[in-house]
Amino acid sequence: MEDPMVADGAANDACELDSSEQVQAVPDAAAELVTKSIAPVKREFLRPPPLRNCDSNNSNKSEEKSVSRSDGRPAPVLKEKKSKRQLKRERREERKSVLHICPEVARSGDANSCPYNDSCRFSHDLEAYKAQKPADLDGKCPFMGSEGPCPYGLACRFAGTHIIANGEVNNGTINGDKRSSEMNVLKKEVQKLLWKNKMKFPKAEASLKLLGLLGQGKNKKVENKGDDTETIANGSQDVAVEACYRANNEMVCPTEVLEQEKPDVADEHRPPKKTKCSVDEACSALHNGQILHEKDHDKIYEQSEQETIVEQSKIDPIVEQTEPKSIVESISEDNDKCLRLNSREKKLIDFREKLYLAPLTTVGNLPFRRVCKVLGADVTCGEMAMCTNLLQGQASEWALLRRHSSEDFFGVQICGAYPDTVAKTVELIEQNCSVDFIDINMGCPIDIVVNKGAGSALLTKPMRMRSVVEASSKAVDTPVTIKVRTGYFEGKNRIDSLIADIGSWGASAVTVHGRTRQQRYSKLADWEYIYQCARTATPSSLQVLGNGDVFSYLDWNKHRSECPSLASCMIGRGALIKPWIFTEIKEQRHWDISSGERLEILKDFVRFGLQHWGSDTKGVETTRHFLLEWLSYTCRYIPVGLLEVIPQGINWRPPSYHGRDDLETLMASDSAADWIRISEMLLGKVPCGFTFAPKHKSNAYDRADNG
Repeated sequence: MEDPMVADGAANDACELDSSEQVQAVPDAAAELVTKSIAPVKREFLRPPPLRNCDSNNSNKSEEKSVSRSDGRPAPVLKEKKSKRQLKRERREERKSVLHICPEVARSGDANSCPYNDSCRFSHDLEAYKAQKPADLDGKCPFMGSEGPCPYGLACRFAGTHIIANGEVNNGTINGDKRSSEMNVLKKEVQKLLWKNKMKFPKAEASLKLLGLLGQGKNKKVENKGDDTETIANGSQDVAVEACYRANNEMVCPTEVLEQEKPDVADEHRPPKKTKCSVDEACSALHNGQILHEKDHDKIYEQSEQETIVEQSKIDPIVEQTEPKSIVESISEDNDKCLRLNSREKKLIDFREKLYLAPLTTVGNLPFRRVCKVLGADVTCGEMAMCTNLLQGQASEWALLRRHSSEDFFGVQICGAYPDTVAKTVELIEQNCSVDFIDINMGCPIDIVVNKGAGSALLTKPMRMRSVVEASSKAVDTPVTIKVRTGYFEGKNRIDSLIADIGSWGASAVTVHGRTRQQRYSKLADWEYIYQCARTATPSSLQVLGNGDVFSYLDWNKHRSECPSLASCMIGRGALIKPWIFTEIKEQRHWDISSGERLEILKDFVRFGLQHWGSDTKGVETTRHFLLEWLSYTCRYIPVGLLEVIPQGINWRPPSYHGRDDLETLMASDSAADWIRISEMLLGKVPCGFTFAPKHKSNAYDRADNG
């Protein structure tokens, strides 16, 4: 990849040409930069890269290390790894040094208002708290427009702006909750039931029983055709039927004889022993919506000659039937009838032509979604929540399901590895939350998720995918959608072979991210493959949405015109870098937004963040943290007026440039120190010793060897 400074030098050499040659040379130079994924910024705005303090210290790094070692102290660039016990001890000592006022006392202003009195673990000393409380921040309390006084009272960092009545600050009883406009708050009684594992899931259990997935043990070992073993947990049966998805991603019937366990029925219908079914019956059961199970896995593949794959036409299947066939057929027919009836009762959901903000981890929080709603987003979705954490009643995970009243078309995204876990989670969400749809993540590439068998790992197990979708969709009336990638391994797309069946599994829509799990963000999204998937699906039963690299209204128009079968496009990183992309699409224009307008958007985020996380010291610092996470993305935006070629490509690497004013230059910086300066403009000075490092280390920009 060419250095931006080399490109700058070539542009300076062009100044010696006459005017007619310059007009021809500039577009050629810009086109060359675009082919190298370098943003073609106008020559008058380019500047040398700023020097960082760390760069000047690199030459003396060894000297600093030797000095620090001679002093017996650790080098400043190294961080001591502390144990959980040590961190807990430090937090405990920190609490002792800082006075934490009782929330009830802070709200009311009365030291005797706490119902716990002397047994309260917080301080009731108002005068001592006022003496050590940090100075108030500039601006107004974010709760001034709401009903009742500020819910944080004296602890609010904007307490000086609270309404004064009769010469006293109004810190009386709260008329409403501080999150009165927020929904899906975890109830304490529900959380206690989850903690004690006493929550009932009748619909999920009925769905699992209907599919034959209920009652199977965990961590059973199955001997496969080699010496390898595969763990089967919570009713998965990938070993038994995974051979149906083989070469070329087509359904090919295996020749092994499978053992089938009957669904749970009354005792009088229970067979004396298991029935061995042929390959033909196994494959027909898959097509008819039946799921095969093996309870006694040690007896599968008993005979060595059954382990050899041959053509199906050469096999003469033999069926040993030990019970009346009519009983099995009647159970299957009843099951199929129930499944069909349930699918007709599904609520309708329509994503067509709607601007869909993708679920985004960390940065796709409720305040950010409110900002996008103001700027024109139609559909919003919460951050990905892990099913196991939700079923355990973790408050931090349930906070990801929060919904603001302005989100009129809202869904939540969950991630799980097994049918029973996901089915119970969707039933729990339907009972306790207000959502329009539930999205199941089957494309997350993060290692910690994939290693647990969830996210992109499900792409390698299509039968488990089917079990998850069927079990969850039949357990609730709320529409269930899924989000997938094109495949797991680079160059081996396989989701197109499943698109035709996903609708029959019970999913209302599927979003295809045009990258594989192995690819991450190293290359541009493959929209031609997304088009292929959209044309494969039946529009009446399944809506297909595309996702990947939508960064302007031209991208949106191109995808919609080239593939009318596509229901809509999901926008992820494009909204993080410039959330006003929704306005651009609706107004069909390139918005040359000014730095002042961008600052107003940041102010809205801060106001929404203080209302969501709180206006006390802890809430202010939480808002600052998520603001800095967002600024690590917004710095990639290059103003329209500074570009030789528009619109900006999402994979363009910006050279070092200065903006049209100081604020625009500051917003273009990729330095965390400058992001902190912007946060101080909105939330005051950072605490002593404050540091920040972005959580997401994106590989969004294309490398030279990737073209």
